[in-house]
Amino acid sequence: MSHFQPTRQKKIIVITGASSGIGETAALALAQAGHTVVLGARRQERLELLAEKIRATGGSVAFLATDVARKEQVDALIYLAREQFGRVDVIVNNAGVMPLSALEELKIDEWEHMVDVNIKGVLYGIAAGLPVMKSQGQGHFINISSIGGHAVYPTAAVYCATKYAVRAISEGLRQEQLGGDIRVTIISPGVVESELADSISDPAARAAMNEFRQIALKPDAIARAIVYAIEQPADVDVSEIIIRPTQSPY
Repeated sequence: MSHFQPTRQKKIIVITGASSGIGETAALALAQAGHTVVLGARRQERLELLAEKIRATGGSVAFLATDVARKEQVDALIYLAREQFGRVDVIVNNAGVMPLSALEELKIDEWEHMVDVNIKGVLYGIAAGLPVMKSQGQGHFINISSIGGHAVYPTAAVYCATKYAVRAISEGLRQEQLGGDIRVTIISPGVVESELADSISDPAARAAMNEFRQIALKPDAIARAIVYAIEQPADVDVSEIIIRPTQSPY
């Protein structure tokens, strides 16, 4: 018989992209599990509603309007967590955008926006959190990649490049922190019901994505994986999880 019990230590957990989809669902799940959540996203009103919902069930929460493409705003989010709760145990770098289009469409502004949010946003989260975690002697980064970080699809070249980058950055961070007590987890969701596809301006790419998303996971499937990774004992690092719909070929 196994004697394993997940850790019940209550943690201070920062989540970016927390106003909808995976981030919102993870915030609710983690608060329900007794953790304190510090929420960042661009939409202040969404954060206020989510915080009210968490507090109504006895949860502990703080939030700050945050654009992860702006380093000073990510710094401010981590500062809020540390000032209000004394430490930062986990950072979930979840914020992401996915304006798909064929490369020949030359949607350069959209390429740059994906790089700014999907890559730089993760790097800014690491830059803000790593010194804090090093000073504490422990911490945990959970970086949300994608199945698009494992394979490339038409119209998704730049998006996939950003998600490959998330995996490369995360694995580099894990290796550099060997011998310490900082854990790094990559979570790569398959198709999930979310607002990500709403940012697709290219009609052909939007139609293709609507077809692609006929079989999709609920966000709580990813939230459960985040909770699982966080609640492992301190000497266990869940390095990578890929989660797909059972019936999806992708």
